[in-house]
Amino acid sequence: MFGIVRPCTHRLSEGLKAEWMAHLCGLCLALRSDHGQFARIVTNYDGLIVSVLTEAQTERTPGQRRTAGPCPLRAMRTAPVARGEGARLAAAVSLVLASAKVRDHVADRDGLLARRPVAAAARRVAAGWDRAGARTGAQLGFDTALLVDAVDRQTGIELLAGPGTPLLTVTEPTETATAAAFAHTAVLAGKPQNSEPLAEAGRLFGRLAHLLDAVEDQEADAASGAWNPLTATGTSRAEARRLCDDALRGVRMALRDAEFADAKLAHVLLAHELRRSVDRAFATDVCSHQGGGLLTEGSHPPGGGTVAGAGHPSGVRPAGAFGPPPGNPYAPTGPSGPFGPPPEPPRDRRGLVMGCLVWAGLACTCQMCCGTFDDPWSRQRREGLCSQCDCGDCCDACDCCSNCGDCCDGCDCCGCDCSC
Repeated sequence: MFGIVRPCTHRLSEGLKAEWMAHLCGLCLALRSDHGQFARIVTNYDGLIVSVLTEAQTERTPGQRRTAGPCPLRAMRTAPVARGEGARLAAAVSLVLASAKVRDHVADRDGLLARRPVAAAARRVAAGWDRAGARTGAQLGFDTALLVDAVDRQTGIELLAGPGTPLLTVTEPTETATAAAFAHTAVLAGKPQNSEPLAEAGRLFGRLAHLLDAVEDQEADAASGAWNPLTATGTSRAEARRLCDDALRGVRMALRDAEFADAKLAHVLLAHELRRSVDRAFATDVCSHQGGGLLTEGSHPPGGGTVAGAGHPSGVRPAGAFGPPPGNPYAPTGPSGPFGPPPEPPRDRRGLVMGCLVWAGLACTCQMCCGTFDDPWSRQRREGLCSQCDCGDCCDACDCCSNCGDCCDGCDCCGCDCSC
């Protein structure tokens, strides 16, 4: 799955984690229901924001959720998932976004797409996704031709761009496409007054998506000779960071101008997690609520100043910045008492061959990526790979940031830089 807003679930409260997964699974199942099993591969993290925004503007009703059956990505568990027009709009937008991504890779002749037969097949798939997205969009009153036109104009703009071309000229088609998608959530929610501020938030979100993709791919594009907007226009990374920071502020301001019934998840994704996406792309792993973590040389935290250890050559943050407190938690002074935790009961280990077969099954069904699973050999309960990320201590379990409903106005428990 692709997308720039990829929150670590450890940073979300249990309620917000369930909501985020409901929208992610709802998008996946909407793609399957409307367009078949193969369409599920275009499920992406950014597309679900359309579903989140649609629901955030409406009062919650029981019909907005349904219980989905077991899924390998949920460790074969059932779960409540989002359904309705928001999920279907997200599916239509995701299909067109995926089509654009495929066309971009074909134009850049990336990997196997440099071969004509493979490129021809990829174009056919992309064209099919365009048609599928258009069908669903038409049923929802959304003209996906706006998105397709933006994709087509992007190629022409890139051919004409060169040193001195304003970077925002290159990002304009993406901005136009995402603005249209965000604005239509207000139409689906019956809140036409939100169309303008959400269009502005979408425009700036599209700018961020384009810029961050360019920043993350710049080195790889240079090595492969692929076109990159930063390299082609001669834009420095410092200027790109300035544009990203301006876009972040603009998104937050636009969200404040919109009326929401429940903006908790939308605020977390578009205010806090979007900031972390920028920090991740520029290798400035700074918590958006407080200073700390790593900064690349010459960069600054959101509140200004500098951070000790910035640009550390090893790429490892200073010891003790995050993680468990020092010492042995099972020592006599630890919380578990003088004897430590009770020993686990012995487990029957699988043999080498059987364990390898179980491992292959877990890998093929993605259970080792998300959720929990039994170790193929020891049978011990383990967390998926996406649970082993470094979450930091950025407002973990902070009720203020997970439960405020109006962009944290008047809330000061986090001390972040978005008027909290």
